[in-house]
Amino acid sequence: MKTDTTEIQDGETKFNHIGKGANTAFHLVFILLSILCLAPLVFVIIISFSSEHSVMVNGYSFRPDEWSTGAYEFVFQSGGQVMHSLGMSALVTVTGVAIGMALTSTYAYVLSRKTFRYRKLFTGILVATMFFNGGLVSTYLVVANFLHLKNNFLALVLPVAVTPFNIIVLRTFFATSVPDALIESAKIDGASQFKIFTDIVLPISLPGLATVALFLTLTYWNDWKNALLYIDSKSLYPLQYLLMKIERNIEFIAQNAGRGSMGLDSALSRLPSETAKMAIVVIATLPIACAYPFFQRYFVSGLTVGSVKE
Repeated sequence: MKTDTTEIQDGETKFNHIGKGANTAFHLVFILLSILCLAPLVFVIIISFSSEHSVMVNGYSFRPDEWSTGAYEFVFQSGGQVMHSLGMSALVTVTGVAIGMALTSTYAYVLSRKTFRYRKLFTGILVATMFFNGGLVSTYLVVANFLHLKNNFLALVLPVAVTPFNIIVLRTFFATSVPDALIESAKIDGASQFKIFTDIVLPISLPGLATVALFLTLTYWNDWKNALLYIDSKSLYPLQYLLMKIERNIEFIAQNAGRGSMGLDSALSRLPSETAKMAIVVIATLPIACAYPFFQRYFVSGLTVGSVKE
């Protein structure tokens, strides 16, 4: 019997063994893929530190003739609206993730409990929203006219706080990672459902929670559509929406500057330069790039466990 077991283990070892040549090839492939992924970001950073004259004369280049911090000086000194929008995006993201996690985790926990009487009903409602929605017009009417959130901070937070995908991921994580025996033991000891949820379920579900929190963070940070629909006040502009407006204004003025309008020519000269636009992109990307490593160790296990719906 021991001989058979040893032979099986040796066979598995040989089957799973990767030779040095194959291992080197895999490393080279993934190094190449990493370079391809990082190259655009590095390129943008280099352009943002290039002088305006170098970009205008030689175009975009990995090796500019002249380096300069003028773009960042423009953003931090003259671009008051940019820094305000950066702060607004951070506030929207933090608030939205907090509200979204509270709503998503409670909904997912209830659906993960087999003893919940209306489990099938609420699961059906959740799944139905993945196939059917009211459309843009009805959503706008509800948010702007019924909830009266036009030019309101909550208009940037509530519309994307809860999504079916996040609930399903977290519901499956709760169902597969939280033992029923643990919950039953807590009930016998007299713990309430809220106590069980906050003191037992949440602490042992950090990978799933971190995964959903990362999804929400990316959603809120990159969102500009809700600002386009519901926000007119510049004090509520998030950074991504401000970037979109800058791009559209530059395109419009550039297309019409040569048609004899001195006002448009003057406006074009005052708009952010190419290097300043790249500096804004770097500022918009940097917070997410810095936040991702804190989620990374939970992300893979949380997504893998929660990705299969039972």
